[in-house]
This record gives sequence, structure tokens and C-alpha cells, in this order.
Amino acid sequence: MSSDDRKRGDTAATGTAAWDAVFWDIGGVILELESVQGAHAAFVEGLVEEHDLEVTVEEAVDTWRTAVGDHFREREGTEFQSAREAYATGVEALVGEDLPRERWESDFEHHVESSIEPVPGAVETIRELSRRDVHVGVVSDVDDEAGKEMLEQFGVREHFDSITTSEEVGRTKPDPAMFETALEKADAAPERSLMIGDRYDHDVKGADDAGIRGVAFGAEDGPAVAYRIESLEEILEIVDEDGPGA
Repeated sequence: MSSDDRKRGDTAATGTAAWDAVFWDIGGVILELESVQGAHAAFVEGLVEEHDLEVTVEEAVDTWRTAVGDHFREREGTEFQSAREAYATGVEALVGEDLPRERWESDFEHHVESSIEPVPGAVETIRELSRRDVHVGVVSDVDDEAGKEMLEQFGVREHFDSITTSEEVGRTKPDPAMFETALEKADAAPERSLMIGDRYDHDVKGADDAGIRGVAFGAEDGPAVAYRIESLEEILEIVDEDGPGA
């Protein structure tokens, strides 16, 4: 990470204050989103075969994604909408009926569990970061149980000191309640905390509005970006070399 990528420039110096907390988004930061899309496509293909649907797999996947997306778009503002309910809406849109969960949920979970992968470097960085004297937390718009199961599957759940999900808070990012809840759990000062995210408005600017330093990992550029990283390992450099007062 070059100094040009940092909003505040090269701040490596002795005597800088330590960070209180580092918060992580899940989707796109810990969880490789393409692997999720692959799992959903495999699940949809199974539905097409099981129910003899007269559509191509590509058409079925498009129907699924549209129905799931519409479900989330129906929410008011930052109101939480369960992904579980969104997936049920997608199934109904495909098969033309409200299929009982026991008919499809276990198959869906199997595809997800067997397909999802972490973002390269995420697992190793989280484990290494947990060895630092800093609170390591999650702030994510996932269903509570699903998010924790993903972290468990990747072998990193035990390395997080706190996990804050939208289902728990009842709101989604960039609602201030998400970040305020995480800060309260960490007993951390916002200006001494970092938030790693892949979406500018939700993760980076949302964090910045709450006083937290935003770390862009694939997110668009903007004035709220305090740090931009190209690999997750670079967060270790920020924690080890930079201080919030720099």
C-alpha cells in the first residue's frame, strides 16, 4: 500500500495512539460474493430439474435474482429484511407456489455450505489481527444465524470479539444504529476505530458519518475514504504503523 493510497499520507511514526477497534463487513470483504452467486445458481438449477420447469437455467437464475432483489427493494429505508424470506420469495417465483421450507431449505443450505469461499487473505488476516491489542468485530447486513455460520465455516468466528448483524439491530447499513451498536459492544471511540467495507455508501460513508475511519476494499472512491487497500493484509500495516491521531 503506497502513501498515495492513504488519505492522510504516510503516518508511520513512534508514539501514535493505538486503534481501539477494527470492524469488518462480511459480503465482499470476508465472503467471496461470486461463490455465493455460484451456490444460488446451483440451487436454482436443482429446482428446475426437480419441478420440471419449462425454462432454461439461465432464465430461472434471472427470475430468482429478480424476485430476491425486489424483496429487498420493498423495504422502507434501512429497515431489516430477512434473506431467508427473500430466498423463499425467489423459490415461489420459480415454482409458482409457496413451497414449504422443509421441501427446499436443506438443499439450499447444502449448496451454500459446499460452495462459499472466503476472500483471499481474509482468514489469515483476521487470525493475525486477533493477536493484536485491538477489538476485532463484524458489522454486516446479514441474517444473524447465517452470518455466524459463515464465520464458523471459515474458521474465524472465534477470532471476533463482537458480531453485529442487521437482524440483531433491526436496521441495515448505513443506518447509524449499526455502527453505534458495534462501537458500544467494543467500548471503542469512533475516531479510534476502522471499518473495512466494499461499498462506499453503506460501509465507508456510513462509518464515516458515525465518526469511524472508513477503509475501502474495492469500494468506490470518495471523501469518506480514510484508507484504501488492495489486499486485506494491508490492514495489518495500518494497525501496526498508523495511529488515529496521525
